[in-house]
Amino acid sequence: MTAGGAEAALLQRIEAYFDAVPRPAADVEEHGPLTLFVSRIPWRFYGRPRLGLDGVLTAGDVRALRARQRALGVREALEWVDETTPSLAGAAEAAGMRVARVPLLALDVAAWRPVPIPAGVGVRGLDADDDALRASQGAVEVAFAHGDMATGPAGAAARDAAAAAAGGLGFLRDRIRAGITRVAVAETASEGVVAAGSHQPRDGVSELMGIGTLPAARRRGIGLALTGGLVEDARALGVQLAVLSAASDDVARLYARAGFRRVATACFGRPA
Repeated sequence: MTAGGAEAALLQRIEAYFDAVPRPAADVEEHGPLTLFVSRIPWRFYGRPRLGLDGVLTAGDVRALRARQRALGVREALEWVDETTPSLAGAAEAAGMRVARVPLLALDVAAWRPVPIPAGVGVRGLDADDDALRASQGAVEVAFAHGDMATGPAGAAARDAAAAAAGGLGFLRDRIRAGITRVAVAETASEGVVAAGSHQPRDGVSELMGIGTLPAARRRGIGLALTGGLVEDARALGVQLAVLSAASDDVARLYARAGFRRVATACFGRPA
């Protein structure tokens, strides 16, 4: 995929967002053509191509960044958009990394139309002191531990166990108070939190992240309803563009039903 015209401008806007959004919680280091975000919170960050990079990356560039990540004791990770930095995938693979490629989707928030919420399900945003915040993180943990779209037995008990094992949430509460992270949940009266996700608004753009539904609650339209709640919250904040990385083509087709379209390929480099 080669972007031109309006699509190129869209990708430049997405790149600027991806460069900006980790900065409030990271120490930033420039390593030639790559920027390293060293997280100051429990969320793990990564390296990315330097914003505005115009050139070819090499395996040596990637090896140098990985050496710095090892020296710092942080995970060796790269994230980028293939269409704006097409040389990085080959460089990362040559430097001993495994590259995962997934659909990068975008939505013009002004064109969003609400999706139906299943009967018996409520979708709401959480403030920093909401008692459901810990359950929301447990639900996401369980959902991503069962990463496919299949249903299964893991439900409220698994969520509560994951929530109990989670670390402190002070950093997340601080981000919610500052308005840089917004968290929403889907709940039922009998099960409590069955799905959760978040978005990170900045300069009119927001990435929807960590949207997950407990396996026991899947195939009921809950995930899409939760996505709708996040989009509507973003729109209320003045966000014009929502983006997300779909885990697979099947997941991308699900989001397409809500108006998202594929605009590029998100790449994730991890040690092979």
